[in-house]
Amino acid sequence: MNHIDNNTRTQILNEALPYIQEYYGKVVVVKYGGAAMLDDELKQAVMSDIVLLSLCGVKIVLVHGGGPEINSVLEKVGKVPKFINGLRYTDKETVDIVQMVLCGKVNKDLVDLLHSHKGKAIGLCGLDNGLLKAKQFSSELGFVGEITEMNPEIIFDALNNGYIPVIATVAGSAESAHANPASPGGESSNIVYNINADTAASRIAYEMEASNLILMTDTSGVLEDVNSPDSIIRNIKVNEVIDLKNEGIITGGMVPKIDCCVEAVRRGVGKTNIIDGRIPHSILLELLTDLGTGTMITKGY
Repeated sequence: MNHIDNNTRTQILNEALPYIQEYYGKVVVVKYGGAAMLDDELKQAVMSDIVLLSLCGVKIVLVHGGGPEINSVLEKVGKVPKFINGLRYTDKETVDIVQMVLCGKVNKDLVDLLHSHKGKAIGLCGLDNGLLKAKQFSSELGFVGEITEMNPEIIFDALNNGYIPVIATVAGSAESAHANPASPGGESSNIVYNINADTAASRIAYEMEASNLILMTDTSGVLEDVNSPDSIIRNIKVNEVIDLKNEGIITGGMVPKIDCCVEAVRRGVGKTNIIDGRIPHSILLELLTDLGTGTMITKGY
């Protein structure tokens, strides 16, 4: 920053001011994952962004995955990670590992990292106070869940007490063990489900009437030409999504992310953003600058 003159610094701060005023006191849900969780410099930048926004009065809710760490532990115990249509196959042993890694190591490491940046954070998971409840998504996927209920009370309590809630995406069961095909014979009433982090972030955002949902990814956003990183489509209205899918612009792994954004917007979230987590401080660039850094999905008219 030493090469930036004082006038430029002033312009940057002035540009940020109306956005800080816009988001002050509002809930913003950030789904954290991808390269930004693996690269230490990026991780530090994300935590710094979140603490700064929190100190500016923005009520940040951080929802995280942890796929690489889960894969690492699975390999250590001799299990090969298995995916079906992009979703992790989760047997009983795997869901126990998912719970241990996400709710234990990953979640608490993030809380500790926020504390190291002078943030006030608290770790939560979908099992806390019935935060997330789910049913089996598909017998083919085992203990992968589809959210059926959410109780946001514990998140509101954390925010109202000045904490940044850090949420690991596992859920308790909305079904009885005996009725659940993922639990043969109903040997346990304590069924836990692995939940896709994008899906969980979308549900949390609209249940909390968030101002914004941000999905951090390893892409620049929705690209008009997949071979051109600069061909970002900056703004998409919900009613344009079907045409973009039909034209082959929204394809592959971007489809479920866009669907999560569309669902959130249709259910009342002000706007959603898909941003490139590989860019340092991409959250601040998206929220506090005129240009932003990714693709914004809004209701439109």
